[in-house]
Amino acid sequence: MDPTASLPGATPALRAWAIWGLIVDEIAKLGSVVEPREHFVLLAAFRLPPLPDGSTTWAANLGDRFGQLAEVRGLFGERKPLSNTPMNKAWAGALEMLATAVTGKLGHLEGDDWLPYADIGRSAAAAETPSGDNSPDGCRTPSEGAQPVFVERMVVTVVMHRRTALRRITERDVVARKDGVDGYVVHALIGWSGNLADIPVKALWNCRLVASPGDPGLAKLRFRRKLWVNEAYNFVSEAVDAHLDEERRWISVEVDHHGVARAGLTIRVNFDEDCLPEACWWYAEQLEVERLRRPPTGSPRLLDVGDGFVQHTFDGCCHPREEYGIAFSWPGK
Repeated sequence: MDPTASLPGATPALRAWAIWGLIVDEIAKLGSVVEPREHFVLLAAFRLPPLPDGSTTWAANLGDRFGQLAEVRGLFGERKPLSNTPMNKAWAGALEMLATAVTGKLGHLEGDDWLPYADIGRSAAAAETPSGDNSPDGCRTPSEGAQPVFVERMVVTVVMHRRTALRRITERDVVARKDGVDGYVVHALIGWSGNLADIPVKALWNCRLVASPGDPGLAKLRFRRKLWVNEAYNFVSEAVDAHLDEERRWISVEVDHHGVARAGLTIRVNFDEDCLPEACWWYAEQLEVERLRRPPTGSPRLLDVGDGFVQHTFDGCCHPREEYGIAFSWPGK
């Protein structure tokens, strides 16, 4: 059986993060017991920080990365090695030690033991993702399919009905990242059959709703004009869940565009006064199994439910391909 199969909520992605986190953690531990050259070849092989002085990224292939190590003064003797042979020898010994350490852990880890490694793996992957030259405000490079806008400000206000999300109003100030941007694609709530007349999304300001071809789960908010690159635009939309049959445990924003500026994303939740959660907290760039974990008492991520109004503004840049939100736990859960 796959060693990570016992991991709670063992999705393929979560299991991959856990294995990667175990490897990263063992490499870090080996750094204190092996020679510096062996530790550095492991870092080079797996493209982990820190990088050699003068390098901003690891090279694409292992041979070239070993070439980068050859430039590190004193790592392989007083003189710069003329070939990759010293690195190859160090790599053979270091890899054997790493394989032994990882194999030993695989025989003992089970269930919740894997969760810290999933955290390590996800953090390591995020740290090695470089910022793109055209990514505003330090955001990571978006994927090729990302919507071509950067969000300067987004305010999401959710009105709850008991344990369900009745209404979600979203205000957006965006900047076009190319010429000809004419709209913004939003995700429709569950239960939509594809009939435009029944779509649970409304255009409230400076846009109108049009069909999004190919996927009935998506809707497009068409702007009043096409935008030029770097042109700003403001619009407001609303999503309404008329079915009210899905208990919510979080309110999430998926960044499927070029990112959100620092302190640009605010999420507000108005809970039903007759159905308040017992705890509420914000999360950023976490897996589903992680975001449902209530932070310990005193954590700055905990939010005061009070009389049912909860708000959080995310201080940093919200990166493409990540999710940010507010989670909560209901009494009796």
